[in-house]
Order: sequence, then structure tokens, then C-alpha cells
Amino acid sequence: MKLSRTEEELMNHLWKLKKAFMKDLLDEYPDPKPAPTTISTLLKRMQDKEFVGYTAQGKSREYFPLVSKENYFSKHIKGLIKNFFNDSPAQFASFFTNKADFTAAELEDLKEIIEGKLKQKK
Repeated sequence: MKLSRTEEELMNHLWKLKKAFMKDLLDEYPDPKPAPTTISTLLKRMQDKEFVGYTAQGKSREYFPLVSKENYFSKHIKGLIKNFFNDSPAQFASFFTNKADFTAAELEDLKEIIEGKLKQKK
């Protein structure tokens, strides 16, 4: 299951904070801040999708992520590769490196990451 753009934004705040009350989450937004009812609705939808859990602290709820950022984005990237690049990581890499306008140093960094991963797999 995927998050909407506004849910992803809220989830990023929650991943950053690890645990947060509604006030903490609202504080993460720049002005003009969303209405508390908007955040509450998003949190409810994200609970229904099993991305967010909470513990009751008196009358308040302390929210926490049920899914790690790494797992979420890993599935998201795999879905992109499958749906938009014919399930071909090479097509994705070609698009990514051609369209992102990386510097030579950034491409060298990517190359080192890939070479390191290749060594681990052998």
C-alpha cells in the first residue's frame, strides 16, 4: 500500500521524530501550518493503512511509525522500476543518471557504491 503525497510528508516528520504527539508533528510544519483536524485525519488514514501506531498517554496519543523509511522507499523504488522501467534496474539507472545531471564526482560516488555492493554479492 502507498501513501499519498501529504501522508508521505507527515510520515517523513514522524520518521525524523521517531515518536511524536500531535503538537510535535504540527511544530514540524512551516507556516501556515495545517489544521490539527487535517493532521488527525491523515494519521487516522495512515493507521488504517498500518503505517502508524500510537500509545495512549492520558487523553493524548503518542504516534510512532510501524514501517521504516528504508523499507517504505525500497518498495516504492521497486514498484517504480517494475511499472515504469519494464522491471529493468538497468533502464532505471540509465534514466536516473541521464536525467539527474550528476557531477563527475557524484557519479564516481555512485560507482563506488555499486562496486561495493557487487563485492558483497560475490
